[in-house]
Amino acid sequence: MISRRDALRTAAAGAVLFALPKSATAEPPPPFTLPKLPYAYDALEPSIDAKTMEIHHSKHQQAYVDNLNKALVGGPATRSLETILAHLPDVPEKSRTAVRNNGGGLWNHTFFWDCMAKGGGKPTGDLLKAIDASFGGLDGFKKEFKAKAVGQFGSGWAWLEKAADGKLAVTGTSNQDNPLMAGRPAPLLGLDVWEHAYYLKYQNKRADYVDAWFNVVNWDAVAGRLAKKG
Repeated sequence: MISRRDALRTAAAGAVLFALPKSATAEPPPPFTLPKLPYAYDALEPSIDAKTMEIHHSKHQQAYVDNLNKALVGGPATRSLETILAHLPDVPEKSRTAVRNNGGGLWNHTFFWDCMAKGGGKPTGDLLKAIDASFGGLDGFKKEFKAKAVGQFGSGWAWLEKAADGKLAVTGTSNQDNPLMAGRPAPLLGLDVWEHAYYLKYQNKRADYVDAWFNVVNWDAVAGRLAKKG
């Protein structure tokens, strides 16, 4: 089993180089690969069923990897995926949309896997204090986060971020966008509300999916991210 840090590093360990030297005699290996999950497909049962996890990871995220590699011209690793997404205007216009959608899909999902853990848990310490100060308690946070997730029209994500004023804030993005693309730091927590994330088990009941997902939130990981932000 790999560490959470290694899983995120795998997704971020690619690069973009927009001109392949004419002297190159062999194609370089794809800059991005599918990261391994930090747990088994059935580890989050019954909240997230094993078949959904298997399809979500091995089919959907793999497609983002494959399509991102096609959108990038081969070359040695020089920029992390996180850097690419934070500087999308630097990507050539002809491939920018593909990089945005598929690079976002790869980064978001790798981050999402690390937002969950078998058995879940509860926020404690400084994280709980921050939640209390920002939302009036854990129930207040869940209410606001659920409203954002359920209210997202179509496909997208709900996020927990540390705002510029130091408080925690719930935000949302469409499709595979994320806070990095808006020039903000990486979030603390994220929830995928694309239908492929829940439809096998919950069908159109997105609210039930969100409620069940709270049972597997990896609060230790969230606390670790908050601590790094100071």
